[in-house]
Amino acid sequence: MTDPFFRAGVSGIDRVTLDVGLRAHMQRVFGYMSGGLALTGLLAWIVAHTALAPILFGSPLRWLVAIAPMGFVMVMSFRMNTISPSALKTMFWLFCGTMGLSMGAIFLTFTDASIARAFFITSATFGAMSLWGYTTKLDLTGFGSFLLMGVLGLMIASVVNIFMQSSMLQWMVSVVGVVIFTGLTAWDVQRIKQTYAESYGQEANDKMAVFSALTLYLNFINAFQFMLQLTGSRRN
Repeated sequence: MTDPFFRAGVSGIDRVTLDVGLRAHMQRVFGYMSGGLALTGLLAWIVAHTALAPILFGSPLRWLVAIAPMGFVMVMSFRMNTISPSALKTMFWLFCGTMGLSMGAIFLTFTDASIARAFFITSATFGAMSLWGYTTKLDLTGFGSFLLMGVLGLMIASVVNIFMQSSMLQWMVSVVGVVIFTGLTAWDVQRIKQTYAESYGQEANDKMAVFSALTLYLNFINAFQFMLQLTGSRRN
């Protein structure tokens, strides 16, 4: 069993206060994440259904659109301890916006109906795993470490398949990808609880809420893209 408040040395009335604070903290985390997904989806749809598509994907701008989100993640990760909460929030929204520009390609490749289907399936599994991660008494530390190793294997297999072009390997990568990132969701939610119980100060919690939202956002986006590879119908 694991109890983040017990491990942090919290008991009695302090525990009640922290429990209320934790619920508010988790609402902020999922609020940021949901807002980020909404921004990404809206911009992706706009790009695919306007004249922006040939401008972004038919020119060298496509490389900027593809690389920019990674740049924002790296800056947020390496400078989290030094930048202000407001700057971190701004970078988060910019990251979600550039992801939307990049993911416009999805609407050009797959039908709207299959995108909606993959989104709702991913949302249901993401919600279930988030709830389990929040409520379970099991210590998921070892489970998370195993899944992180799986992410590395997933990356290697994806690179290999660039050269092999194997539909079977792609199918296996997609299945494993969905399992890994939905599993990581439960682990991350439990870790967010633990981090909140051990953190001190409003500024630290403000930053952690944004960075936690980024982590869950990435889990969702990755699981969604792998689910789309499995269930999506391509445009003719």
